[in-house]
Amino acid sequence: MHRRSLLRGTAAGAALLAACSGSDLNSPASPDLLVQSLQSPSQEQLDQQIPGFGGFYVDPSGTPTVFLMAGADRAPAEQALGAFMRARGLTPEALRVATADYSYRQLETWYHRASPEALAVDGSVFADNDESVNRLRIGVEDLSAQANVNAALTRLGIPAAAVVVQHSDPIVLVSTLQNVVDRPVRAGVQINFPGFLCSVGFNATSGGQKSFVTASHCTNTQGGTEGTPYWQPLQSVDGTQIATEVDDPTYKRGVGAGCPKSRRCRYSDASRAAYINGANQALGLIAATSGPNNGSLTITGSFSITADDCTNLVGGCLTVGTTVNKVGRTTGWTSGVITNTCVNTGVSGSNIMQLCQTFVNAGVGGGDSGSDVFQVTGGSSVKLAGILWGGNGAGTQFVFSPLANVVAELGPLTTH
Repeated sequence: MHRRSLLRGTAAGAALLAACSGSDLNSPASPDLLVQSLQSPSQEQLDQQIPGFGGFYVDPSGTPTVFLMAGADRAPAEQALGAFMRARGLTPEALRVATADYSYRQLETWYHRASPEALAVDGSVFADNDESVNRLRIGVEDLSAQANVNAALTRLGIPAAAVVVQHSDPIVLVSTLQNVVDRPVRAGVQINFPGFLCSVGFNATSGGQKSFVTASHCTNTQGGTEGTPYWQPLQSVDGTQIATEVDDPTYKRGVGAGCPKSRRCRYSDASRAAYINGANQALGLIAATSGPNNGSLTITGSFSITADDCTNLVGGCLTVGTTVNKVGRTTGWTSGVITNTCVNTGVSGSNIMQLCQTFVNAGVGGGDSGSDVFQVTGGSSVKLAGILWGGNGAGTQFVFSPLANVVAELGPLTTH
């Protein structure tokens, strides 16, 4: 995981629509739908405040855990994370300390050297500074890619013990067909663009223009604004067009420190479409089903977006171990825990690289691309976290672009 301050004018990399194999990563804990709203300090902030810092995360049982180098005093960690702990009903003394083999600063240095080289290897999937294991983590599709990645790491002088190279499913696009009708249009329901279907991510107003945000690959051309038309439920069922693509930044080479020379990059797989009839916008509402992870596609009510995740840091402010949710037109409402943050991820079968994405152990299926990702903060109130764009072949893990990345590329958005 790596995050840094993010300004609107920052150059952005290509959005992801993918996920790696869930079998090799942390297994999800039982979903906790009453998520605290207080954000954790970023890893960079903690590194500045805590001598010997090696990373911070929340483990699958919900225990806040900090890595410290041998001999480091835990008192600065308790002080830096005191507000985070108390907001969750815990005393600072409940903070678990694990022994770090490497400092966070050292891992970050290696990460910035390793990521572009490893992801330039054919068959590589993602690269991450994984704060939950105090190691770099690199996903590969096969043994050949693993050997080439290991060779690249050796050339860079990065010790093998500091890196976990694991088999991962390739990242694939998630698009398919299914009929859903909703007026006004809430997030999570189906949209049809020429030849494919995706999901509405969230409604947003930009410069007075009533719009919705979905995935960039849910347009006629991923990256670049060409005026893709959208219908709901289907052009063949109702030929009335409801919206037109108006903002979809291009993918570019050389974006960010982690973009390999052979790839085109962005930080979000996100685009914006303006409603033709503004009355069709259900601002702040997400379609809700009867419950998470039960397979239901029947709309029983709505979630209300009452807050947004931070928008000033690449990768957002959600930590590993946080429970998040999504509602999409194919698998409905699914919920699970974040396993990795700010992961540079390649999209299988393309030269696109999505920078600084978030992995979640939760169900996903074809057509869920563009879905909203959110935390439930109490009752039907939720905090918007980002846009889902892909998943693994088993349908057990999804990847999303954090809201901060989306806003950096699409500009300020009013979401509720």
